[in-house]
Amino acid sequence: ISDKLPDEVVTCLQNARFLHLATCNNNRPHVSLMNYTYLPSHPGYSHLPSGPLIIMTSNPSSKKTINLLQNPNVSLLVHDWVSSRPPNVGTSGSDRERSPVGGRSSSLATVLMQMNSAAMSSISATINGEAAVLPAGTDEERWCKEQHLANNTFESNGMTEQRQDVFSTSPSQSRSGSTMGDGGRVSYIEDEDVRVVVVRIRDGRISDWKGGVKDFCLADAAPMT
Repeated sequence: ISDKLPDEVVTCLQNARFLHLATCNNNRPHVSLMNYTYLPSHPGYSHLPSGPLIIMTSNPSSKKTINLLQNPNVSLLVHDWVSSRPPNVGTSGSDRERSPVGGRSSSLATVLMQMNSAAMSSISATINGEAAVLPAGTDEERWCKEQHLANNTFESNGMTEQRQDVFSTSPSQSRSGSTMGDGGRVSYIEDEDVRVVVVRIRDGRISDWKGGVKDFCLADAAPMT
């Protein structure tokens, strides 16, 4: 039991782009790929849990929101490894050399990709916690939206851009039928109907690439009000 998250979990949460959110209702599990924001602390809002928290946004009519309102217990999976897999032993030489789009990949590119994958592959963390959908229109909700938007805004080639909505927490198009070139920001963060979800971290398990596991538990795990 500790009063803070393990350093490797904090690093993973700060660097990963997405996490998997597992919810459940009536013994029917559901998994979503989510944009998120990790915050080690907050200014002390009454509707927010103490200690580190994770912010996400969700369409109010989505399956995950419905599940959360019925059952606030959630599990999160975050990792720092890449998902590319090497060719299996049953793949022919010609297939191994062929790229997904039909071209041939160079041996150097393959080696570099494998080296990069090995360097990045370190841990995965399963995090258990309690989620809450914040009341609409509150100071806490506005503050969390601001933090979430700032965390999902990047600079690329001197241009400021938001994460593309391919992995957003709402449909790929807004109600008007277009994201209007905003990278999905309007539909998954700034839409007035989007609900803010915060997760109080309770405990979890770290798994490394060698198969080792380590459990952790936060001392401040009082139920959310």
